[in-house]
Amino acid sequence: MARKDAPEKLICQNKLARVNYFIEDTYETGIVLQGTEVKSLREGRANLKDSYAQIKEGEVFLHDLHISPYNFGNRFNHDPLRVRKLLLHKREIKKLYGRANEKGLSIIPLRMYFKDGKVKVEIGTGRGKKLFDKREDIKRREDKLDMERAFRNRNR
Repeated sequence: MARKDAPEKLICQNKLARVNYFIEDTYETGIVLQGTEVKSLREGRANLKDSYAQIKEGEVFLHDLHISPYNFGNRFNHDPLRVRKLLLHKREIKKLYGRANEKGLSIIPLRMYFKDGKVKVEIGTGRGKKLFDKREDIKRREDKLDMERAFRNRNR
């Protein structure tokens, strides 16, 4: 029996997702995996960098998620870039489908983690940022750091 207060163990995260997209909604999903994939994930050998999700025939699939082959997997090893199915409720899939088609949003995986011994993927709906939006975010972040530095130096 898993503890209720057990923390989530982060496997990997897509750091560029929040840089390149305005994330509007997030969903926690399960993922269909093979045995050697889970073993490889326990070693932290996954990459979400170029991955994306698509809805086909009422199901959500994750593309370009790279899970490295398990070292001791021999002939039963998995294909590192195979398409994996995400597990969501029907009403969540319908909501995602409507938002992705109607408003022109993309479905982006944000992070992958273990929760109560199961692999979970956090996906978000996001609108792509333009170059000037990215520059604006960088400027805002630098201004905030400069203010914090000035405040720290003033209190010395």
